[in-house]
Amino acid sequence: MKTHRLVLVSLLTLALVILGAARLKDVASGSAAPQAVTADTKIAPPQVTQSPEQEEPFPLHHEVLDQPFVPIPRELMPTSPAFLWERDGYVSVQANVNSQGQNIVGDAANEPSIAVDPTNQNRIVIGWRQFDTIQNNFRQAGFGYTADGGKTWTFPGVIEPGVFRSDPVLDSDTDGNFFYNSLTNVGGYTCQVFKSVDGGKTWGSKTQAFGGDKQWMVIDRSNSMGRNNMYAYWNRSFSICNGAFTRSYDRGQTWVDCTNFPTTVYWGTLATGPDGTLYLNGTPGGSGYAFLKSTTLKDKNQPVKWDLWKTVDMGGSIGSFGGPNPGGLLGQAWIAADQNNGNVYMCGSVDPPAADPRDVMFVRSTDGGVNWSTPKRINDDAPGSNNWQWFGTMSVAPNGRIDVIWNDTRANPGGYKSELYYSYSIDAGATWSKNVAVSPQFDPQLGYPQQNKIGDYYTMVSFNEGAHVAYAATFNLEQDVYYLFIAAPTKPGDMNCDGVVNNFDIDPFVLALTDPNGYKAKFPNCNIMNGDVNGDGKVDNFDIDPFVKLLTPP
Repeated sequence: MKTHRLVLVSLLTLALVILGAARLKDVASGSAAPQAVTADTKIAPPQVTQSPEQEEPFPLHHEVLDQPFVPIPRELMPTSPAFLWERDGYVSVQANVNSQGQNIVGDAANEPSIAVDPTNQNRIVIGWRQFDTIQNNFRQAGFGYTADGGKTWTFPGVIEPGVFRSDPVLDSDTDGNFFYNSLTNVGGYTCQVFKSVDGGKTWGSKTQAFGGDKQWMVIDRSNSMGRNNMYAYWNRSFSICNGAFTRSYDRGQTWVDCTNFPTTVYWGTLATGPDGTLYLNGTPGGSGYAFLKSTTLKDKNQPVKWDLWKTVDMGGSIGSFGGPNPGGLLGQAWIAADQNNGNVYMCGSVDPPAADPRDVMFVRSTDGGVNWSTPKRINDDAPGSNNWQWFGTMSVAPNGRIDVIWNDTRANPGGYKSELYYSYSIDAGATWSKNVAVSPQFDPQLGYPQQNKIGDYYTMVSFNEGAHVAYAATFNLEQDVYYLFIAAPTKPGDMNCDGVVNNFDIDPFVLALTDPNGYKAKFPNCNIMNGDVNGDGKVDNFDIDPFVKLLTPP
C-alpha cells in the first residue's frame, strides 16, 4: 500500500510540475492571463543590475526561481523512521521530521542556520531551505524548533507557504527572541525578517530589510551600547538597492537604508566585539579574505564609518563550485570575536596553492584587525593528500574556546563521500586539538532537489558547555537537516578552571553541587561539567567521593 501511495504522489507531483511549467510558458507568450496568488504566474524574473566596480567572479551563483510552486500535501507523503545517527558518542538528530517524528520521504532540506536562546539553551531553532519534493527545486523557508535541547524536533512547515525563499539566516537577541532573515526574489532580490517570541513555534509578520543574495545577519549580544543592534550585509550584485549593508537599532522593527562598502566583499559573515565594534569579512573577488571594521555603527547617532578595510592572507581563496558540491559554494568566510580579550578570528575552507583542493584555514588578529597571523591549517591530514575539507564553519564560546567544523573526504580518497569533522582551540588559535569525526559518512551528491548542491553553508553556535551544530547530510539517502551537540572538553575536578586540580577547587565544587546557577554566575568561563567526576553525565552527590580522590595524593 505504501509503495502504491508513493508512486501515486510522484506521478501527481510530476504532472503538477509539467502543468505549472506550461502555465509559465503560456504567460510568457501572452496566451493566458496571469492567475492570482499562484507563484507560477505571479513571479517574473527580476532585473539584475550588476555594479561595474563590483563584478562577481561567479555571476551565475545566485538564487533563481526557475520552477513553479507545486503544493504537496505533507500528510500524503510516505514516511520512514527518523534514526538517531551516532558516531563515537556524537549523536545527530534529524530536525525536518513530521508531527510523529518520522522522516518525510521524497522531500529535501539543506543550508541550515541555527539559533540558540542565550537564556535557555534547551530552546533552539533551525531554519533551512525546504523543498517539498525533489522533483521540483522551488524552495521555501522551512524551520523546526525544540524545547528539550535538541532531543526531539517539531517541523510545523514553512513560514510563508507558496513563497519562494532561500538563504536562511537565524539569530537570537539577549532576551531569547528568535529572528529569521530570509531571501526572496519576488519583485527583486530582497530580504525580510520574521520574529518569534515563543521559541520558534510561531512567527510574526515580516519586516522589510532590504538585502540581497547570500545575505548574512548578526545580533550584537555584547554589553556595549550596541547591545541588540542588528546588522546585515549581502552580495550587492543581486539586490533591489544600490548597496550591500543595513542595520536596525530597534530590534528589527525598522531597517536603515542600505549603504555601500569602501571595498568589494561578499559571501561572508559578521561579528561584534565586546565593545560593540562591528567586523565583517568575505571574498574580495580574489585571493584572501576582505576584512572591514567599524567602531561607530553601534551608535545610531553616528554616521556610517568604516575605520579599516583590507585584504587578509588566508592561504588561498574561497572559490566556488566543483568537487563535492558542484552547484554551490564550498564554504563561506567566517569571522568571530572573542568576548573576553577582543581578538578577531577568521576561518573557512579555502583553495590553497598546493595540491589539496580545499583546506580549513585560520588567522587571528590581536589588535583589532590591523595585523594578522600567518594562516594556520586546521585539518591535520597530510598536506597534499588531495582531500576535500569543505564547508568550514567557526564559532567562539563565551569563555574563548574556538570551535570549527567541516566536511572531510579523507576516509574516501579520490571520492566525495564526507564525514563531519571537529577541532577546537583553547589558546586563541595558537594550537588545535586532534581532528575528530563526529558524524557517519554520507554521500553529499544524493537526493538533489533538481539542483546539484547540498546548500552553501552549515552553522554553529558555541557556549561554554559545548557547540550547537546544524548541518545537512544524506544518511537517509536524501538531503535532511541534523542537529548535533558537541560537548566542550572537560578536565574533571578543575572547578575554577586554572588548569590544575587542587584545594582551590573545593569551594567551587561545593557551589556547583548546591547552587548550579550561582556557580555559572561566579565562574562564567568554566564548564560546570568539570564537576562530573564520575562521568555519568550529571554533577551531583555521587561525584563527591571521586572528587575527594582526585585531591588525595596516591
